[in-house]
Amino acid sequence: MKRLFPLLAAMLSACVAPQTEGPPASAAPPHAAYAWVTFDAERITGSGTDGLADREAGRPLTIDDPVRVASISKLVVALGVMRMVEAGELDLDRDVSEWLGWSLRNPAFADRPITLRLLLSHRSSLQDDVDYVIPLDRTVAATLADTRAFDREHPPGTFFRYSNLNFPIIATVMERASNERFDRLIQRRVLTPLALDACYNWTTCSDPAIGRAVVLYGSDGSILRDDLRGAPPPCPVAVGADAACDWTAYRIGTNGALFSPQGGLRISAAGLARLGQLLLRDGQLPDGRPFLSPSSLAAMTDAAWRTNGANGVTDPGFYCAYGLAVQILSACAPGDDPFGDGRVRIGHAGDAYQLRSGLWVDPARRTGIAYFATGVAEDAPRGRSAYRGIEEWLAAREAKAVGAR
Repeated sequence: MKRLFPLLAAMLSACVAPQTEGPPASAAPPHAAYAWVTFDAERITGSGTDGLADREAGRPLTIDDPVRVASISKLVVALGVMRMVEAGELDLDRDVSEWLGWSLRNPAFADRPITLRLLLSHRSSLQDDVDYVIPLDRTVAATLADTRAFDREHPPGTFFRYSNLNFPIIATVMERASNERFDRLIQRRVLTPLALDACYNWTTCSDPAIGRAVVLYGSDGSILRDDLRGAPPPCPVAVGADAACDWTAYRIGTNGALFSPQGGLRISAAGLARLGQLLLRDGQLPDGRPFLSPSSLAAMTDAAWRTNGANGVTDPGFYCAYGLAVQILSACAPGDDPFGDGRVRIGHAGDAYQLRSGLWVDPARRTGIAYFATGVAEDAPRGRSAYRGIEEWLAAREAKAVGAR
């Protein structure tokens, strides 16, 4: 019996051997660390890592270490919204003012309601010309009183403009509909049912997960985020310059920005793979129980917007088709195709604090990949697409995994 667990570990390692091939020098920033996991609907098919999760501690990065994955966080918010829609608590096409308790309107188009569907698909006419990191002593309503928050040329529903500001509003609506704080709501409605030790801004992660936090470093070696040293952050929310961090007294439904719904999810590469497997199983949990209905998943993953060259503004060639917090790749390849094969994939990319991340599934082939790389500065080597070279190299791990099957 003493040899049972080592033998099992050896067998599993033989089935899914970490791959050690590194990216070419032309693609890799000099101090980048990365992790990737390939998967199908039932199992992990490959993985690989390189670099340190914590340089001071000398702790190597693993696929189980949680990292701030940036805008992939939006996809998880959408899963929570769709579960609330299925429960009859929210409606994608009702005016969100009905939940907020105040009128959310673009001043230039005061007769046009803004809905969750428009917010989730970045067609709400909101824009990031005001700060979407809203501190504890301020409300979403006060922030949106600034008319710079709105695109005054395009009415809601007519134009795609990627805006992080949409998601604090969505989180506030979720809080008002449930009377539950956003981080706890997502934990209960999404992360716990999916057996994920993940969290927004570290508030609901386990102590072991906090102890494995990936520190985000700049390309110059500076610490940009999450140098936790084994303890949760003393203040997990943004506060004003002279305000105290009394975040436990927060009044639910006034500031959904507090726990960074637009980018604050901490999750491991292996955890991202589990989210991807949910998409490949059409919303079913591993035991066959429904997490989301196929129709709800289709509402998320079908294109709510597709570029025609004049109906949206994005980074060149990056967003070309978008659902409800879901990107759809290869709508204008090669720009929006880091894989370089022209296949349609769904998921989301992330970019913040010199981290680049991706969760992508190929619905036709029933395969996927989750990855992230840290220390990727804005001047990091670019690839053939709108993505950085390191992202294209990581994306290519999926094709290698498929070819090895």
